[in-house]
Amino acid sequence: MKYVDEFRDPKAVERLARAIHDTTHHPWTIMEVCGGQTHTIVRYGLDRLLPSCITLIHGPGCPVCVTSVEMIDIALELAACPDILFCSFGDMLRVPGSHGDLLGLKARGGAIHVIYSPLDAVELARSNPSREVVCFAVGFETTAPAQAMAVLEAKRLGLTNFSLLVAHVLVLPAMEAILVSPKNHVQGFLAAGHVCTVMGYEQYEALAKAYRVPIVVTGFEPLDILEGVHLVIQLLESGQEEVRNQYTRSVSRLGNPEARAVVQEVFEVVSQRWRGLGELPRSGLGLKPAYASYDALHRFSDRLGAVNEHSFHQEACQSGLVLQGQLKPSDCP
Repeated sequence: MKYVDEFRDPKAVERLARAIHDTTHHPWTIMEVCGGQTHTIVRYGLDRLLPSCITLIHGPGCPVCVTSVEMIDIALELAACPDILFCSFGDMLRVPGSHGDLLGLKARGGAIHVIYSPLDAVELARSNPSREVVCFAVGFETTAPAQAMAVLEAKRLGLTNFSLLVAHVLVLPAMEAILVSPKNHVQGFLAAGHVCTVMGYEQYEALAKAYRVPIVVTGFEPLDILEGVHLVIQLLESGQEEVRNQYTRSVSRLGNPEARAVVQEVFEVVSQRWRGLGELPRSGLGLKPAYASYDALHRFSDRLGAVNEHSFHQEACQSGLVLQGQLKPSDCP
């Protein structure tokens, strides 16, 4: 298949593996940022092709698996409401909350719709004016433009029964949280190509310089990953803290200006809670005040029981103080 098979060519993989061995003279620890990259590494056994002194660390992970338990619990509460049609990408259905997941609720008769685009949820709201439609907005910066477009389309159509449950997370703050940790061992990053397709990689340049860590933007095929590893090792061996772009067929330095503009129109940067990492300041997206009527947390705050909007954000703020060293974990509820 054109544009796929050539990035899985065994002979090219062997050549790159030999080049990595020839380039490596010191032990290095590299983190691939996205779960899609991890999937490729594990599926094709790429880690076994590397020198034994190269350590790959997996994480922070995909935005699905880092969605907090609290947010899943909110999704479950909303999806259980008889007047709500709850829309989600299929990969979110198995993510566990405190007491089950969306797939189990769907099996018990919950009105949960699997969508392929947020605009599908807008159409569902248009065709069901007597029902509330909530779309679960999950993802890195990659999926944020489509969610923003859904809000703008709902506004254009004058829909009053459409809202987003926003759980978007941002990659760069998570990378910085790892670098500032006293237990950090990461010396180089493979940045996620799909995020940089939207956002570009200009934003990583200050991070690389501040923490003296090379960052290479990569795609998700075996040759992408190995070439990215090779570039990171070249930078590490030569003592260069730079940002390089391996994924040139998709990524430019400034990304997609139109997509960035629509995200900036609808969303603002907020603190966000990550599963496994806790609260990270300025690591997520929330709807701007001008679009508050499309915010499911705001619209349905009276239905959320113990996991209401106030307690959710209060806990988030306290967890953020832990990361900043102002509280001990034992101080938080």
